[in-house]
Amino acid sequence: MGEKRSNNTVYNVNYHFVWCPKYRHAILERIENSLEASFRDVCDKYGYEILSLHISPDHVHLFVSAHPKHSRSEIVRTVKSITAREMWEQHEPFLEEFLWGGGFWEKSYYVGTTGDVSTDTIEQYIERTEHV
Repeated sequence: MGEKRSNNTVYNVNYHFVWCPKYRHAILERIENSLEASFRDVCDKYGYEILSLHISPDHVHLFVSAHPKHSRSEIVRTVKSITAREMWEQHEPFLEEFLWGGGFWEKSYYVGTTGDVSTDTIEQYIERTEHV
C-alpha cells in the first residue's frame, strides 16, 4: 500500500468491501478456486489492485486499491456482476440447488475506506498548516 501516481494524480484510495451470496448460503467454499480466479481477472482488467481477498463459506472480504476516478459503487457493481455471471456459467448445476430465485450475490454490501494516515494525523496536519 502507499501512494500511487498517474498523469495528474497522486492517490492512496483503498476500499474494504464485504458481501454475501444470496440468502447467505454457505456455498462459496465449493467454488472458492474459480471465484478467486474470477475476482483476480476482473480486478486486473479494470485496474483495481487486490490488497487482500478472503473467501469465507458465506461471505467475501475484498480489500482493493483503485484510482479515484472509480467510485466505490462502480467497483462493487463491476466485481459483483462479472463474478456472478462467471460463477453461473461455471457452476450452474451446483448453484441451482441453492439459488432458486436467480442472482448470486445479495444486493447489499459493506464498504469502508482506509489509507496510510489516521484521521487524527490529517486533522493535526490541517490545523498546523499555515493557510495563506
